[in-house]
Amino acid sequence: MELYLNKIPNTFGIEVTAARFLEYDSEEALCEMIAAGRITVPYLHIGCGSNLLFTTDYEGTVLHSHIHSIEVTAEDEENVWVRVGAGVVWDDFVAYCVDHCWYGAENLSLIPGEVGASAVQNIGAYGVEVKDLITSVETIHVEGEKRVFSVAECGYAYRKSIFKQPEMKDLFVTYVNFRLGKKEHYMLDYGTIREELAKYPQVDLRTLRRVIIDIRQSKLPDPEKLGNAGSFFMNPIVPRMQFEALQRMFPTMPYYDVDAGHVKIPAGWMIEQCGWKGKALGPAAVHEKQALVLVNLGGAKGTNIVALSDAVRTSVRERFGIEIYPEVNFIGN
Repeated sequence: MELYLNKIPNTFGIEVTAARFLEYDSEEALCEMIAAGRITVPYLHIGCGSNLLFTTDYEGTVLHSHIHSIEVTAEDEENVWVRVGAGVVWDDFVAYCVDHCWYGAENLSLIPGEVGASAVQNIGAYGVEVKDLITSVETIHVEGEKRVFSVAECGYAYRKSIFKQPEMKDLFVTYVNFRLGKKEHYMLDYGTIREELAKYPQVDLRTLRRVIIDIRQSKLPDPEKLGNAGSFFMNPIVPRMQFEALQRMFPTMPYYDVDAGHVKIPAGWMIEQCGWKGKALGPAAVHEKQALVLVNLGGAKGTNIVALSDAVRTSVRERFGIEIYPEVNFIGN
């Protein structure tokens, strides 16, 4: 399907258009578009726009996958291997896993976006990252060549992958392959998960998914009601020596051990300490319940969100000596 001057979907609710908007429902359809020369420069492949901030209209081609298949490719007594189309809504896939009693994805419930974008972004929440579930990522190059990346080749780290590098933008993710567990196991030692689970008579996949959703909804605004992209900033990882110096100055500073030499500090806590929680800058604001989230109060442009982001980053840098970086990708011509 091809549309011109079409609105680009994005969870920030910002009014932006693309000169050309292309959707495809199979690898063959994508290859036909490539062969016909319909993908003009510049081009951008998106999911549902859940991790994007457009600062201008896009004067090129925006592509979107409608590959919605979920296929079991192998299984044994302990695991199941699943091939999932890039256009499947991520939370629909998590719900599918829970319905089939496949373990591993439940802590990633209600994260916005689609499966293809999950592999690009290496989404994570409550002690789980999607890289822990991925076995390989299937792609098609803008010139039509297919390539499959093993999980080791994807270069995964905290909110990073090889696919986020500028030179990899010519690759379009078509399928993501996952391995899920068939035997009961859970990741519960993160945040308030155990505390919330104590309200239920037993722990099972459906209950844990419900708890994760409840926790997220208590902190994060619904993009349908208040434009946002979820967590806007990445939590910084700093050398342990730097953290220990800060901890002497801020004894209540929360943290998570990464390894012997590094500590992760919640960016939301630092932003809140700088007085930004619930504060607006024009039509953009820091969410009143979760300082890690920037929101569109109505009518905001991408430049308004950027201005707020810059102001927040400056405050954190000046008070804590730490640079925080956006998790959201800025898109402008």
